[in-house]
Amino acid sequence: MLTSLSIDLDALEHYHRVHGIPEPSPGEDPVYGKAVERFGELCARLGIRGTAFCVGRNLDHPRAAAAVRRLAEGGHEVANHSFSHDYALSSRSPAEIAAELRGGADAIARVTSQPPVGFRAPGYTLSPALLRALTTDGYRYDSSAFPALPYYLGKAAVMGVLALMRQPSRAILDRPRVLLAPRTPYHPRPDEPYARGTPPDALPILELPITTGLLGFPLIGTFIATVPGWALRALSLGTSRLPLFSLELHGVDLLDASDVSPALAPRQRDLAVPAVKKLARIEAFVRRLADREWVTLAEAAERLGTGDGDDRRPTGTPAGTRRPC
Repeated sequence: MLTSLSIDLDALEHYHRVHGIPEPSPGEDPVYGKAVERFGELCARLGIRGTAFCVGRNLDHPRAAAAVRRLAEGGHEVANHSFSHDYALSSRSPAEIAAELRGGADAIARVTSQPPVGFRAPGYTLSPALLRALTTDGYRYDSSAFPALPYYLGKAAVMGVLALMRQPSRAILDRPRVLLAPRTPYHPRPDEPYARGTPPDALPILELPITTGLLGFPLIGTFIATVPGWALRALSLGTSRLPLFSLELHGVDLLDASDVSPALAPRQRDLAVPAVKKLARIEAFVRRLADREWVTLAEAAERLGTGDGDDRRPTGTPAGTRRPC
């Protein structure tokens, strides 16, 4: 059984957009400072290598680039989270999608000297057009499918309240079809990202869903850092049988109110918990998964994508590379 630890490095400006509040002043972002540093330290204590999904535009900042470069030099995978983290990316035109993918990939390659082989969509939202673009660029895997009913309902409720307050969120709500997505890795249908394809029509890219627990509970960093351990153990029932436990964090999970703007702190409830306490809870949860093998998402895709002996990469695209952009 495989387990992967990943982190989405969404800058604080994206949280301001989600909550419908003015964006923070330009400058160094703690997500690409303290959060990246704490993620590296956490992985070092646990003796594992993780996967960091980076937003290309943020790597223009020299300190952010240096922090991500240190992660890569430490053996961690750096994957693409798009160039600008446009929440509506999946609904953009093919040309706009291609530009976002390649802009993010080029920024990562400049920093790490390696093109990314994995992608996670902003807001977890996929579309056939987005998957076609990823396949064209030769990505080995995508890790966006998140069939978490409580998360979906909570997001819908928050967006509704903000709209009533005339502070509309800039996030988007995915189609309900995502709630029916498989919980295990799969090759998607060309016309439906959240359905398992049937050879020979299935796409060559492998979808690595973010793991959910009992009743679709979102087993991600925000909840692991704030929900009591006994509840997490109950909500994790059944996950031991999954071929891949994909544990996702966000940079903000490793921060607290002292690290962010006064406008954001009261809107993001987990920021009220001290970062040292959140890190301890996340570390304790990870250690309970010690009997599983820890790999990066790229390694998981390589092993699970060929586990049936069917190498589904596009013809002429070697493992670990993307087609030329």
